[in-house]
Amino acid sequence: MAHASILGAIGATPSVWLDRMVARRGLSGRILAKLDYLNPGFSKKDRAALGIIDAAEAAGALGPGQTVVELTSGNMGTGLAIVCGIRGYPFVAVMSRGNSVERARMMAALGAEVVLVDQAPGSVPGQVSGADLALVEEAARRITADRAAFRADQFHHPGNAAAHEAGTGPELWADSGGRLTAFADFAGSGGTYAGTIRALKVLNPFLRGYVVEPDGAEALAGRPVTRPDHPIQGGGYSMANLAFMGDAPVDGYLSVSGEAARDTARALAREEGIFGGFSAGANVAVALDLLGGREAGGVVGVVICDSGLKYLSTDLWD
Repeated sequence: MAHASILGAIGATPSVWLDRMVARRGLSGRILAKLDYLNPGFSKKDRAALGIIDAAEAAGALGPGQTVVELTSGNMGTGLAIVCGIRGYPFVAVMSRGNSVERARMMAALGAEVVLVDQAPGSVPGQVSGADLALVEEAARRITADRAAFRADQFHHPGNAAAHEAGTGPELWADSGGRLTAFADFAGSGGTYAGTIRALKVLNPFLRGYVVEPDGAEALAGRPVTRPDHPIQGGGYSMANLAFMGDAPVDGYLSVSGEAARDTARALAREEGIFGGFSAGANVAVALDLLGGREAGGVVGVVICDSGLKYLSTDLWD
């Protein structure tokens, strides 16, 4: 099938059963992994980027040739660089220096203007905290005002979650043959979890949804934040009031350590040939834990959020 542009290749990604990993650990049940790292920008954020721009154009909130600005850990920025490039909007990506350099280079290669923001005092390179994100947000607001730009605002714009409600959820359900019993997702903006679980609950009201956070940064679960400097990039920002999570059904909050996310991402590459990033490792680690406990014998859906190629400069692949 030929598309009129690369935007037609966003979404409808394949899903793969992780039966080798499950069997090797002696677990009962199955894990279905949606390979969103095979989107054109190598991440699930391509869906949200297209959803936000489509909605903004339809609402008249984005004018011809207007600059688009957004804060990003790199994945949303890559998606927006692709969408804006095709649609003719200049794009400015605002990112913490704590994120991997591959992401900044990819966005620049796709035509984005990349503004890197220094981390907060005491922050660790490669570990972006809520304090770091606050500095990026301040810079993004300033640039938006200075350039009379459209702010994509992935943490609030409804086009984010709507893209996953229309695409990711129904696709996962169909790919599972209607057998999915649970969905687990590492929370960044919360858009993937909220949109996907809303769609899945319509298809099966008894399906359970689990929100995944890093150990020590379980703000959504209402626990004290003791370790905001975890290594799982793209989420776990210790933000207790994510807009998309306000009305999203949640059946449980789960945590995962940076070490478990790293080890599972490496195992995913070796055992299943799936080269994902930190958050993909976090999702699969939790899914394995679920099959060893409350979801034993069930079918757990997860998203492989982005590509391991975006982490070659980090300790994920040391």
